[in-house]
Order: sequence, then structure tokens, then C-alpha cells
Amino acid sequence: MRGIRAAAGQPGDNARTRMDWLTSYRKEWLRPDVLAGLTTAAVVIPKALAYATIAGLPVQVSFLAGIILVAAALLRLGFVASFISEPVLIGFKAGVGLVIVVDQIPKLLGIHFHKGTFLSNVGSIVAGLPRTSGITLAVGAIMIVLLVGIEHFWPKLPAPLFAVGAGIAGTALLGLSARGVETVGDIPRGVPSLHMPDVSMFHTLWPAAAGIALMSFTETIAAGRAFVASGEPTPKPNRELLATGLGSVCGAFFGSMASGGGTSQTAVNRLAGARTQAASLVTAAMALVTMLFLAPVLGLMPEATLAAVVIVYSIGLISPQDFRGILRIRRMEFVWAIAAFVGVVALGTLKGILAAIVISLAALAYHANNPEVSVLSRKRGTNVFRPRTAEHADDDSFPGLLLLAVRGSVFFSNAGTVGQKIRPLIDAEKPKVVVLDLSGVPDLEYTALKMLIEAEAREREHGVRVWLAALNPGVLEVVQRSSLGETLGRDGLHFNLESAVAHYLKR
Repeated sequence: MRGIRAAAGQPGDNARTRMDWLTSYRKEWLRPDVLAGLTTAAVVIPKALAYATIAGLPVQVSFLAGIILVAAALLRLGFVASFISEPVLIGFKAGVGLVIVVDQIPKLLGIHFHKGTFLSNVGSIVAGLPRTSGITLAVGAIMIVLLVGIEHFWPKLPAPLFAVGAGIAGTALLGLSARGVETVGDIPRGVPSLHMPDVSMFHTLWPAAAGIALMSFTETIAAGRAFVASGEPTPKPNRELLATGLGSVCGAFFGSMASGGGTSQTAVNRLAGARTQAASLVTAAMALVTMLFLAPVLGLMPEATLAAVVIVYSIGLISPQDFRGILRIRRMEFVWAIAAFVGVVALGTLKGILAAIVISLAALAYHANNPEVSVLSRKRGTNVFRPRTAEHADDDSFPGLLLLAVRGSVFFSNAGTVGQKIRPLIDAEKPKVVVLDLSGVPDLEYTALKMLIEAEAREREHGVRVWLAALNPGVLEVVQRSSLGETLGRDGLHFNLESAVAHYLKR
């Protein structure tokens, strides 16, 4: 049963990551957890066997990947997961859903071809349509109708288990395998034997193990975040690192692959009604029971049944309304969501996750390098300052005084951008005094400070005074330690915009 552990544990698949789920467990959760665990087992066990057969990895790679993940957890490197933004996650989920569906279609049609990229797989499916097995397609279609029908008319019933049971019964009673319907086939029985990793191979295999560890963690945390329900705690990345790593280390001694959360398995587990980690414990227990007793029975399940279950529970990952919601609010984030979707489809799930992280980092860099700069005016009859707009044309402005607000950290890579935004505003207004409201600037880096010093000197030479207002303590300390603090003095540093305006009017 090499490889069962790779999917059965599924660390990170459920959102309830705190151990208090054990003490606060509700009895009404038991039924959905058990049913979801059984359903997931029916999907996980055959898939894990297939993956293990294909992989053929040395035991040392399973073990080394786990050690790397545990070390990453101890070094608190889980923060990397924070670099996947919500729009990117939506695109990632939709891409994964489409990839999963396309990956299962050949099983529904009863055709075979060498798997490649997404587009090549689509082309191969189209080319293989004339070879479609009619009875296999009929079995798959019946299973999909059965699943959708039960979910619609009897939502409390465990639809996937009914489908799996019907598929196995059809094979046993109707002789489907003899009619050309492919089944899961032989599943090895018995408890796996103990394997000791060969430490002499570690120096050769660690690069591959590091890559596997990275892919394992990123898919685990992405799957966990993608399926967390509203109101549930989000997965803790460092805990996911530790759980995934320990799973791989322990599994290595029994010849398993490196463990990690899988997207298709998680889709089935989550959408089958799993409420807590107990569902994964049920899946693991069923893997053990299958090894000992149920392997011949599960081997009768048609591949088309397995494909139908995965498709029905994965297609919900594709949510056009989420894309429309992003587009309605922010067009740039919509572009990022589409980019993440295309990345998963074009590069595959694992590389697509890395592409999603890169896209999120690019989005972060874009925001960081484009701080907002706005012209302010005062709401009439109040001390409230707000961006000047045509809607508030009657707000108070002050001849010769330009109030500007900067929002965001200012550092070496964006200081020039801030200057480029401010320069045209000064040229257009031709003020005597420019007040920079820095209440929205949490940090002023040295390079940015130096550029501010140079800009202040340049404006002073042209008869324009630069004042600073509403500095937070950290920024104020940086300014006062520099020559700019001495140049501005008490006359150029103000507690807030109101005091700066009052000082200007008094002058």
C-alpha cells in the first residue's frame, strides 16, 4: 500500500487547525465527518496507489522532505503562505477545478493517452472521442446523474457513498469489467514492512527532497486556504509545515511517498460535509481497513465512478461570480485572478501555485511602489481634512498653501515615484508652503529620507517652504536625527494638519 499515507493524512485539508476541536467536538459533527471520511477514502486510496506506482521514489526522498518541512516549521517560515492574496486564490481555485475536471474526463470516456500539458490533454481528449467506450460513458453519466440528483432531492444522504456502492455493485452483479468498463483493479493487501532510510544517500538526494518539500507545503496550504469556510479559523502555516513534515518522516519508514494536502482530495473531503479533522482520521482508518480486509471489494469500483465523484465535487471550485465580484470592485486584482487561473492551467497545479505566489508578490510590489498621494482640503465648518474632489467643491482651501497626504511606507524603490506624483501638483498650484501629511506613512527609509532632504532644499531655493505634519513617532525620530529636522525646526514640524493651517494663517 505504498503511497496511501501520502493522501490519507491530508494535513491542512480542514480549516479547524486548533487542537481544541477535540474538547469542543459536537455529536452532530460525527455523521458528516464519518461520511466525508469514507467518501474521501474511496477517492484517495486508488489515486494514492496510482501516484505511488508512477513516482517510484527512494525512501530517503520521502524522509528528507519531511525533515526539511519540520526544519522550516521550527524556523517559522510559514509566513510564505501569506503571499497568496484572495484574488489570486480565487484564480488558483478555478484553475485547479478546471484541471481536475479535464484530468478525469478520459476516465469517463474510457480512453487512454499519455498525459501532458493542459492544452495537449484537451487535444488528446478531442482526438480520442471516436474511441469512446459507450458503456463506460454510460456508467459515468449515470453516476453523475445519481450524485447530482441525490444532492438536489435528498441533500442529507451521502451521495458519494451511494455512487461508490452502486459502481461496485454494478461490477459485481452486472459484470461491467467483462463488458469493457475499467475498474480500480488489484489493491495490495497487508501492512507495509519497515524500511530504514540510507543516510549515505542524503547528500545526493537533498535537492530533490527540497523541491518536493516546497511543492508539498505550497499545495497543502493553498488547498487549506481555498476550502476554509466562512467563520472557521484559517490554517496556521507553521503548524501545517510541522504536520506535513512529521507525516512524511513517519511515512518514510513504511515506504510511503512524501505527504501533503491534495486539491482534488480536499474538494471531495470538504464538499462531502467534513467538519473537523476527524474526517481525515476516518479516511486514514479506512486505508488501514482496506489494506487488511476491503482491498478486493474496493478494487471492483469502476474508474468512471471515481471520475464522476471527483468531477462533481471539483467543478464547484470554478466560480464565475467571484471573478465578476472582483472585476466590479478592482480591475487590477481581476487581472491577477485571471493570471493565477491561466498559470495553473498552463503550468499545472504545483507550478501554478508557485506562479500564484509570484503573482501575489508582484501585486504586493506594485502596491508598495505606488503610494497614494492626494491633495487635501478641509470640510467647511470642521477640522476634517479629506481629498479634494469635484463632489466637495465647497471645501475650504487656503491661497498659497498646498496640503498633500502620502499613504504608505516610503523607501528606496518608491521614493522617486512619490516625488514624481508631487512635482506636478506643486507646479500646478504654485504654493508658498507645501504641507506633507505623513500620518499615513509608518516608515521613512534612509534613501527616501535623503531624497526628501534634497527635495526640500530644491523647493526652498525656488521660494517654496516644505512643512511636515502628523508624523508618527518612528518617522519623527528619523527626521529629527537628520539634517532635515534642524532645517525645518519647530516652524516646519507640526502636530497635525489643523495646527499647520493655523500656523500658516497666523503668518
